[in-house]
Amino acid sequence: MLGETFKVTADELQEIFTVRLAPHLPANLEKVEPHPSSWGITYTFKPFTGGEARPEEPERSWEDPKLAYRHLDEEAGRPEASEDEYDLREKARFFLSEVYRQARIEFRNAVHVAQLKAVAKDTGALWKAHGQAKQAVEAAYAYLRDPAASTEWTAAVSRLVDAQDAYLAAAIAFDLSAQEIAEVHHRNFHEYMLGHDEALVAAGYPEAKGWHIASEDSYGKDYRGEYDRHTTAGQAQNLIEEQDAHVAKVGRLAGAPAGTD
Repeated sequence: MLGETFKVTADELQEIFTVRLAPHLPANLEKVEPHPSSWGITYTFKPFTGGEARPEEPERSWEDPKLAYRHLDEEAGRPEASEDEYDLREKARFFLSEVYRQARIEFRNAVHVAQLKAVAKDTGALWKAHGQAKQAVEAAYAYLRDPAASTEWTAAVSRLVDAQDAYLAAAIAFDLSAQEIAEVHHRNFHEYMLGHDEALVAAGYPEAKGWHIASEDSYGKDYRGEYDRHTTAGQAQNLIEEQDAHVAKVGRLAGAPAGTD
């Protein structure tokens, strides 16, 4: 049996991939070459789209006489092969397993990217709208500190409330799209997955590095009807509550509006 590491010569590698494994390799495998570190093998595939069937080793490939286990030679009535032959078969089976393992990694990452393309189409526009709404609410709140606001206090506070409502609505709309993205990330989790930003860039959204995407279980209201503070809606809700508390405190300490319309 092969140990955790083993040696394979260039000639053996050539025979393994061009003779023994040729009928069993993934159709989109383009290149096999030693890793630059001299440890392991690098496999290059034509890019997966994510729409293909999941790459799996061909059924019963181990029955191929060039890959067969020792007992199958006896069962098939074939002459007993040499130790070197069996050693080469074992190496070939190892590489067949490895090439399909790598193919599945790339396939799963392609599925991840393809699903992001499907759900993230409007997210950029929703994030932009959220940003504009946040700027508007910050401006409306800042205006209350302007002496001019004292001459139209009720109207100025009313405009702030309108801006707050629009801001929270924009944050909720963005979060609906962000939640879909978070669910795609979660659904495609595996040890060698692309990073979240990397996957979004591969899907055609380099600007996504600036989007606020929380974990998939953070979305929706809790039992109190509040949004999680890690979501965009939760952040909007928190800011609005801070603004409301400040405006209420100002009114309470002043005893009356600073001015009238």
